[in-house]
Amino acid sequence: MAAWRVSPQLARMLKRIGFFAYGVVCYAIFFVTFLYAVGFIGGFAVPTTLDGAARGPLARGIAIDAGLLALFAVQHSVMARPWFKKRWTRTVPPALERSTYVLLSSLALILLFWQWQPLGGTVWSVTAPAARIALRALFAFGFGLVLVSTFLINHFDLFGLRQVWLYLRGREYTHLKFGTPGPYRLVRHPLYVGWFFAFWMTPAMTYAHLLFAIATAAYILLAIQFEERDLVREHGTAYEDYRRRTPMLIPFLRGSSATSRVRRMGTAAFLLFLVKGLVWLAVAGMAVWG
Repeated sequence: MAAWRVSPQLARMLKRIGFFAYGVVCYAIFFVTFLYAVGFIGGFAVPTTLDGAARGPLARGIAIDAGLLALFAVQHSVMARPWFKKRWTRTVPPALERSTYVLLSSLALILLFWQWQPLGGTVWSVTAPAARIALRALFAFGFGLVLVSTFLINHFDLFGLRQVWLYLRGREYTHLKFGTPGPYRLVRHPLYVGWFFAFWMTPAMTYAHLLFAIATAAYILLAIQFEERDLVREHGTAYEDYRRRTPMLIPFLRGSSATSRVRRMGTAAFLLFLVKGLVWLAVAGMAVWG
C-alpha cells in the first residue's frame, strides 16, 4: 500500500490554520485574564483578590507578592525589547512572536492571581457613599481607558491576532504607522494613565493593595523609559517631535520647563509616597510581630 502523503499546498494551509488557531487561543486566554484582573483588583466577582486577611507572617507575604510582581515585570518588559525579539524569533516563528508574548504574560498574571498573598491591614477606608461611588467610577474609567487605548493603536496587532490573520492569508506583516488618535493627542501614554486609575482608585486601600499599586507604578514609570527609547529608534524624528510637544501622563502640560518641573515634582511625590508605603508596611509588621 502506498504511503499517504500530504501535498505541499495542503501542508502550508494546515500550518497557516494552526498558527491562526494558536493566536486565537492565546487571545482568548488573555481576554479571560483581563476580565479576571478587573475583579481581582476591584475585589469582586472572583475567588481571589488583592485584599483580604493575612494568611501568614507579613514578611513572607510581602516576599511572595514582590516576587510575583517582579516575575511579571521582567517577563513583560524583557520580552518586549527589540533585542530579545530578534533572538526569540530564531526559535519562535515571527508570526507567533506576539501571540506567545501575550500567552506568557497572561500565564504570569494567572500565577500572580493564584499565589497572591493578602496582607490584611488598612491604609485608608472611605465610608461616605458618594465618595465610594466616585472612586468606583474612576476605577471603571481606568479600565475603560486601557481598553479604548488598545483599540486606538490597533488592539488586534497589540495582542497578536493581526499577525496570525495576515499569515493565514499568506500576506507579509507590515508595521503600523505612527499616529496620535484621540487621547494620544493629550498624553503620550493614555493606556498607562488608565492603569494608574485602575490601581489607585479604591475606597479601601489595604497593605497588599498598596504594595501592588506602588510596585506597578514604579514598573510603569520605568517601562516608559525603555518603551520610548524603542519608539524613537523605530519612528525617529516623528516620535521625538511628538514627545517634545505632548506630556507623558498628565494632560495640558506644555512647554519644556513646565514639563521638567512637573516631572521632578512627580518623581519626588512618588518617592515620598513610596517611603510612606514602606513605613506603613513596617508599622504593620511590628504590630504583627509585637
